[in-house]
Amino acid sequence: MQTHTLETAGANLVYDVRGPLPPRDGRPPLLMIGQPMDATGFATLAARFPERTVVTYDPRGLGRSVRKDGRTDHTPRTQADDVHAVIEALGAGPVEMFASSGGAVTALAVVEKYPSDVTTLVAHEPPLITLTPDGPAAVRARAGVREAYEERGCGAGMAAFVAMTSWAGEFTDAYFAQPPADPAAFGMPTEDDGSRDDPLLSDRSWAVSDYRPDADAITAAPTRVVIAVGEESENLLTARTSAAAAELLGQKAVVFPSHHGGFCGGEFGHPGKPDEFALRLREVLDGVA
Repeated sequence: MQTHTLETAGANLVYDVRGPLPPRDGRPPLLMIGQPMDATGFATLAARFPERTVVTYDPRGLGRSVRKDGRTDHTPRTQADDVHAVIEALGAGPVEMFASSGGAVTALAVVEKYPSDVTTLVAHEPPLITLTPDGPAAVRARAGVREAYEERGCGAGMAAFVAMTSWAGEFTDAYFAQPPADPAAFGMPTEDDGSRDDPLLSDRSWAVSDYRPDADAITAAPTRVVIAVGEESENLLTARTSAAAAELLGQKAVVFPSHHGGFCGGEFGHPGKPDEFALRLREVLDGVA
């Protein structure tokens, strides 16, 4: 693996390349992106594509990529510009892309703005909460996570986030009537370390979940776009956002093994099915499924 730093006006973007450029097999590089996950979250999945040249990167302000723009928010179109810059720096585009969570939102913005950059995009569980039928309630639930984080710290905020993302179905009065989620019940710290800059629990990534893709631009692009959803996410928030995103694009979400982080293995406390996930991803990229 070779690590590179691409200096742009707004950030120093760090990306890793596993394999040769240009790829020996004649296939495009496979770019894997997330948000707020950085490149470390794709190590397990990348290792399951030894025959491919795989590229991962840290979005600006996350991991090793240092911001120079004086901002703290994470906006899909800005990150789309960064991804485009990385693809250009590879000198081997267009690429195939697997994008997860907020990275899937960034990837949709890439297809909108730079349609010739990506041949096939697999967008796994994009958290586009405003697209769901209960969008206003989902926005209210998201605000509750930030409120818990601001008032009581990281443990309380993460407990509230887990409670939100594990709620089955639409956010009803029953959801909002629950007592505050107890971090101790999830094995999380109850002490407040005083920090309030977490990209997941603060409002720094709200631009990601508020994003509304330009369906006309995406469907007009030459890119083959596949919305993917985990089989274990059924009826949870990320499954519902995936279904809504697929419907927006006139398709149905393709089911993948495991859950939202099922491709990661156990390194982030989410035991998944990385072998099965990689097999499914290979099938989808090859057009078999």
